Amino acid sequence: QVQLAETGGGVVQAGGSLRLSCAASGRTFSSGAMGWFRQAPGQEREFVAAISWSLGRTYLADSVKGRFTISIDNAKNTVHLEMNSLKPEDTAVYFCAARTFGITTRTDYNYWGQGTQVTVSS
Repeated sequence: QVQLAETGGGVVQAGGSLRLSCAASGRTFSSGAMGWFRQAPGQEREFVAAISWSLGRTYLADSVKGRFTISIDNAKNTVHLEMNSLKPEDTAVYFCAARTFGITTRTDYNYWGQGTQVTVSS
C-alpha cells in the first residue's frame, strides 16, 4: 500500500521560507510524477507544482513561479517543495500526491498524503 508522508509545514512570517518534504513508501516510482497541491478554507484544491520521476520535468503554477522550487530525490523516493518569499495568500493545507503514469496539473493523482498546514502571517 502506497503511503505519502508530508513534513515541514508550520507558521512563518511574510517574506520567510519553508521547505516541505514528501516521502513515498510502499512502491518504487520509476515513472509518473509527484505533485503538490494546496487548499485554503472555503476554496478548491489548486495545483502548486509537479515533477516527473524519470526526467525531472517540472511544472509550477503561475502564482508561485520565481518563489517555489520543486525537486526530487529518486534514491529516497522523496520530493521537496522549497518555498521562498512567502505571502499570506500562500496560507493553506499543502497536499503531496503521486501519479503512476504521466504528469499533470490536474488533481487526478493516484495517491494523496494527509496534508500539512502552512500559515504565513502578515
